[in-house]
Amino acid sequence: MIVARKIAYNVLVSSVSKVLSTVLALAAVGFITRGLGKDGFGDYATVLAFLSLFSAISDLGLNQLSTREISHEGADESEIMSNIFTLRLLSSLVVFLLSPILILFFPYSDAVKLGIIVISGSFVFSSGYQVLNGVFQKHLVMDKVAISELVGKAVQLLVVILAVRFSLGFGWIVASLLFNGMVNFVLVYLWSRKYVKLSFRFDFAYWKKFLATSYPVGIAAVVVFIYFKMDTILLSMLKTNVEVGIYNAAYKILENISFFPAMIMGLIFPIMAQNVFSNKERFKDISNKTFKVFVLAIIPLIIGTMFLSEGVIRLIGGVGFAESANVLRILVLALSMIFFSNFFNSVLIAGNMQKKLMYVLGAAAALNVASNLIFIPIYSYNAAAWISFLTEAFVSLLGWYLASKYLAYSPHVERFPRIVLSGIIMGAALFALKGMNFFVAGFIGMAVYTGAIWISKAVETSEITSIFTKKGIKEYEEPIM
Repeated sequence: MIVARKIAYNVLVSSVSKVLSTVLALAAVGFITRGLGKDGFGDYATVLAFLSLFSAISDLGLNQLSTREISHEGADESEIMSNIFTLRLLSSLVVFLLSPILILFFPYSDAVKLGIIVISGSFVFSSGYQVLNGVFQKHLVMDKVAISELVGKAVQLLVVILAVRFSLGFGWIVASLLFNGMVNFVLVYLWSRKYVKLSFRFDFAYWKKFLATSYPVGIAAVVVFIYFKMDTILLSMLKTNVEVGIYNAAYKILENISFFPAMIMGLIFPIMAQNVFSNKERFKDISNKTFKVFVLAIIPLIIGTMFLSEGVIRLIGGVGFAESANVLRILVLALSMIFFSNFFNSVLIAGNMQKKLMYVLGAAAALNVASNLIFIPIYSYNAAAWISFLTEAFVSLLGWYLASKYLAYSPHVERFPRIVLSGIIMGAALFALKGMNFFVAGFIGMAVYTGAIWISKAVETSEITSIFTKKGIKEYEEPIM
């Protein structure tokens, strides 16, 4: 019962905190777009792309695999996390020291180059707090991580508002990310001390053994960056900053929503990993229910965006980013695939298939970069958006294939046609409300979708809540007889 309550509490607090963090992040984007304009926002998006690059290079598979390692029965949590924390810190410091050399090879302005150096400092803090997330996942206290992120976002927004209000310039807007990372790291580090005793550990034998297992996930992180963020860097090199700004005004909206699948999979992953081999039926049950949650979220997200994208862009970016509305319609399709790719990637890692996942992501990266190099010069940001969708769809489909072939798992969604029908009804309602106030139309559309789900009995409340209730969790944790 205690475990069930902790998970339910974590889901509630994490969800509320993440939603509030997303609101703050989007508010920050709104101030930045209005303060910098298309050209300046394009520079800002380029700097953020390098933050993703640094994260990918120094990932080494440490974040995800550390959760699995400390979740094993009898694991020395403090020893493991101290070694991994030390390794993560060293890798991030190497990236920080090399970043000034790296940017010499890119034709950017001095402001952008300075921003990239500042962002590399921010990365040292953000990487430190990310690797500690595994501790909070194991102890079912991810609410603390969500709260730290919320506080960090609030600090970032405050710095952005001051920078725009007093015309402090591009550098201070970029520095807001540094303050965000520092706050996140300090809070998470202090909270982690309740569960583990961290110290610097240089057990090179353990490092070698761990990296032998984690390197495929680390390579996968680099590959994911290539097909997830390389389009922004290629746009910045092949097109103008204005076009980078138009693309990323839409992209930042989707990027801030993509926390949802990562959050859910972060909570469910330990249970999946525990049961993937020991009890197949339990693994399939929790996976199917999670997959259904994703389907329930994706359908209204796509339909709502198709009808309301102009209002969303006007709210976030202002009238100067009107071209971003059509980009948003394309990218929401990519977001739907991100839900599924996140799901299947977690399934494969739980099943110790990270090497096969690496090959999938490698193929996706090659396809993505080649396509962007061919089509961005011709179709600009529209090409980048469509290629993002096709790449994520490719990863999702191959992930599904591998899970089916090697883990004998293929997701099943009960009453799927009823969910689709509910989405169609929502779309009809939004079509009828065309021209109405953006907020009112959005609220009515969601109400119609929710009502259609309930009336058609497309989903029973017990299906979803059983993931987090006493009975459901007890069932997943019972020892195999």
